[in-house]
Amino acid sequence: MNKFMKFEVDKIGSATSPLNLGKTVSVIDENLSPKSGDVVVVKVLMESVTYGNLELPSGRLAKINRNDILLGVLGKRRALKGFFGDVPETIKVGDKLHLLNMGGVIGVCSGHHSSLSDAIEVEVLGIVESRESRVESPQVLNIADNAVKPTNNLKPSASIVIIAGTCMNSGKTVAGTEIIKQANHAGLRVAGAKLSGIAALRDTLNMQDCGAFTTASFLDCGLPSTVGIENLAPIAKAILNKLNELEPDLIVVELGDGIVGGYSVDSILLDEEIKNATSTFIFCASDYVGVIGGIEVLKRFGITIDVIAGSVTDSQAGEDFVVQNFGIKAGNARRNGLGLFEMVNFATQRELSFA
Repeated sequence: MNKFMKFEVDKIGSATSPLNLGKTVSVIDENLSPKSGDVVVVKVLMESVTYGNLELPSGRLAKINRNDILLGVLGKRRALKGFFGDVPETIKVGDKLHLLNMGGVIGVCSGHHSSLSDAIEVEVLGIVESRESRVESPQVLNIADNAVKPTNNLKPSASIVIIAGTCMNSGKTVAGTEIIKQANHAGLRVAGAKLSGIAALRDTLNMQDCGAFTTASFLDCGLPSTVGIENLAPIAKAILNKLNELEPDLIVVELGDGIVGGYSVDSILLDEEIKNATSTFIFCASDYVGVIGGIEVLKRFGITIDVIAGSVTDSQAGEDFVVQNFGIKAGNARRNGLGLFEMVNFATQRELSFA
């Protein structure tokens, strides 16, 4: 790898936020062994009507214009209703890649949902050099540099509410933020966590807007996405331990994507330590079949659903179906957020863990 030059970028993707980068970066011209999280500078070659904004580290959305110089990170995506992409096998100046999400995750896109236009194509201008590089041996900057380290041990915890669902857009974020809002109104110190998905700040910022005094996500552990992570439980435990250092009364956890899919959600759900620390498990589904399937899949994982939420409960008919057929509580975040919050079990897991 050779030293190349400095670049002044126009926009910085939020996926780089753990590094607190400025707009001027030093780059090298190639990386023969790129990894998820490597930081890259790219030039935008096209615009998109359906997927045309970049989330900045501030959380603000900025329109992506042709010829913009962007700072992003290499990563993978497996979105059922979005893009499918991977980290390139090698990368050098002039290579054509794609913007895989609004947070600035970049890779080789090989497919997308039929409702979307093609992913924005970008041209590689350079691979960002680590600020700790030596002149004779430059190193690539990666968002995992100085990140929170995974751990196999979950420390004594506040009550944990886990919200999972059938897939993206099943109502998880709406349920989670409403519970945070109601808990905050009740005088509780609430922390929020996003433990799986692809890097963007939108969901954790929404948690903060609804009253979470602190939030954390897999991005804090240096992951641009959780695709291909064999065991995500050590990442989840590190995030939960980090939040518990601030002594919250409640931690509301959203698991991005679905309980089945490409984001390794199942490895969190199968972890016995996390299961034992969970005070309430909320499952979000879009329809009746999703409820039935979710119950069966989670039963195989050894998990009992405490509450059904999500868009299946947007009508009273959906709530009645859940209660009458399965005897599971059903709550709707949009119509009765307080009612959903009152279904949350506030077991004092911190005290139980010390007992």
